[in-house]
Amino acid sequence: MYRGKLKRDLNLWVDKGLIDQGVADALLSDVDSRRSSFSVGGVLMILAAVLVAASILLLIAANWEEIPRLAKVGGIVALIWIFHGSAALAFGRGADRFGGALLVLGSACFGGAIALIGQLYHLSGDAFDAMLLWFAMTVLSAAAFRSSALTVMAGFLAFAVFGAYLDEFDAEWHVLFGWWPLLASLVLGVLSRWTGAGRAGHFVYLLLIAWLGWIYALWPEVETAAAYAAGGMVLFLAATLPLSPVSDALRRQGAAPAFYAFVLALMGLCLLHLDWTEGRALAGLGLVTIAVSLLALALDGRDNGAVRYLAYTAFACEVLYLSFVTIDSMLGTSAFFLLAGLVVAVLAGVVVRLEKLFAKRVTEVRP
Repeated sequence: MYRGKLKRDLNLWVDKGLIDQGVADALLSDVDSRRSSFSVGGVLMILAAVLVAASILLLIAANWEEIPRLAKVGGIVALIWIFHGSAALAFGRGADRFGGALLVLGSACFGGAIALIGQLYHLSGDAFDAMLLWFAMTVLSAAAFRSSALTVMAGFLAFAVFGAYLDEFDAEWHVLFGWWPLLASLVLGVLSRWTGAGRAGHFVYLLLIAWLGWIYALWPEVETAAAYAAGGMVLFLAATLPLSPVSDALRRQGAAPAFYAFVLALMGLCLLHLDWTEGRALAGLGLVTIAVSLLALALDGRDNGAVRYLAYTAFACEVLYLSFVTIDSMLGTSAFFLLAGLVVAVLAGVVVRLEKLFAKRVTEVRP
């Protein structure tokens, strides 16, 4: 996505005579040479590794009744060492994507080994303990090899551990393991910076959002939802206001901090809609939601496409929801659809004006 947009912009600048074709080609070559650049071959390698890993896990799940116990354990341990050793050789020769695929296979074999040994020796334990051990070893391996692929796998395993926890404890709070998503987010954040897997940082935000959603399910109070909305807006303002002391540091992390802070604020507002369904409370909540959406557009709508489109969606959904609640109770269905169509038309006009405003700002800041 980024490369395609950059290529279109470079072609436009070449046509306008702002840069030479050689400069454009050099910039594209630099993007393609980066470690994080997209590669169809790399994606296919990872997909192949996932498929082979799935076959290994299914084979282990069958428990191989015909194969002696010692051969089973020795075989799976040998696969772990073979895949990790081969990955080390691949990284040494500069084949990073192939090495990442081998590490995924090695990690999958480790997870299979946990299940296999538990089957063979009837060890006491549960899925939560097994997933936690698998996650820990994957994190250690990712840190040792500085592997982006294993960092992503660790992100998925963090969610798997959380799911196993919810199943093990019937989605109830545990004084120690209830903090698992927070700890896992901290580990994944440090790991993603160490390995250079910037995209894996999304797991940090998603895990925290899921954790907060679960906390609300445990304590579904108005105060909880209001705290989410207020906290999300405070974080969003801290990330976007120029006067904020942490704004520059958060902006260097990309669009994610502001976007997920806005997601948290909207999540809190949506949860408040479950309690405030009529009267002045609903009207005030609707106005706050619309104001928050417009504020997000004003502060970060030009530079952050994710925030912009999320704000558009929140604004449109809130207006349509208020129209449905207030108009449909007074008018017939046909009249409601007519007025709803007019509301959508007005929304389209507002969006067009905002897009023109953002384009005008971009023109004004050009030297």
